[in-house]
Amino acid sequence: MRFLLDAEQRAFAASLDAMLTSADTPSVVRDWSRGDHTSGRALWSRTAQAGVFALAIPEAYEGVGVLPVELAVAFVELGRHAVPGPLVETVAAAALLTEAADPGPAKRLLPRLACGEAMATLAPSGSHALDGDAADVRLSLTGDGLYLAPGHGPVRPSLDPARRLTHLASGGELLAPRPPFARALLLARLATAAQALGVGMALLDRTVAYVGQRTQFGVPIGSFQAVKHRLADARIALEFARPLLFGAALTMRERDVAAAKVTACEAAYATARTALQLHGAIGYTAEYDLSLWLTKSRALLGAWGSPQQCRADVLSGGGRRS
Repeated sequence: MRFLLDAEQRAFAASLDAMLTSADTPSVVRDWSRGDHTSGRALWSRTAQAGVFALAIPEAYEGVGVLPVELAVAFVELGRHAVPGPLVETVAAAALLTEAADPGPAKRLLPRLACGEAMATLAPSGSHALDGDAADVRLSLTGDGLYLAPGHGPVRPSLDPARRLTHLASGGELLAPRPPFARALLLARLATAAQALGVGMALLDRTVAYVGQRTQFGVPIGSFQAVKHRLADARIALEFARPLLFGAALTMRERDVAAAKVTACEAAYATARTALQLHGAIGYTAEYDLSLWLTKSRALLGAWGSPQQCRADVLSGGGRRS
């Protein structure tokens, strides 16, 4: 099987890359981490206009249909540019609303998510939701159903400053009694894996550029054999994760998506460790843009399933396709 993108998918990735490059995402991320969502919302709107969120929403709700491969293509670019906001959570929320027995909430909320008018977050009752202070649609999962939370609690920091955490207020409108969660989890893990792959690619590209400029003993440190070996290992890990990601997007089987998630996230985290070591002391500074990808790689490692949970899903042999 060939896991190569076709011309249309490559053009889609290139257009997203050009749009996000022009947006100066590092400054957007720093604004977002301070609680200033103005530039982040503007970028969110442009991302939606490019069709990203419509890829997770059926045509009946003003999307383009659920297209996992194209969704993975988009999230690789979002990760490469460290775009902030509840990106994966909006995709998972769209899947939950789509699967609900009553189409009323989906008709009301999904068109707003597709066009970027609203962003969504969700969390099990009692746990933390990502960017609950910025989200317009806050979904709370309880033992008896899916609720539209009326508000959120105080903001708490996380390892990644751009991932702001809040508790969701209890109660609110019941949207669906015990909605199926399997499809939402699959799409969330797939999007997280793609985002992590993009983060790893950005870290590697930035590190390759840096070691070509930094000199020691009168030569670039990138010419040292030990440095070349570290970068080669990072490249191999990321390239190994890529076919797993797009293969999982084709099959949408539980074990395939879990394998892609754990492989891509661990590859990105290993690349982050290499990037930090090869940058030296400057890599530890929050003011240096590299930190925006370093912290995100660690946060994504445990998002939507820890490596241990994903490995358990792979070993269980779960081949169910959702």
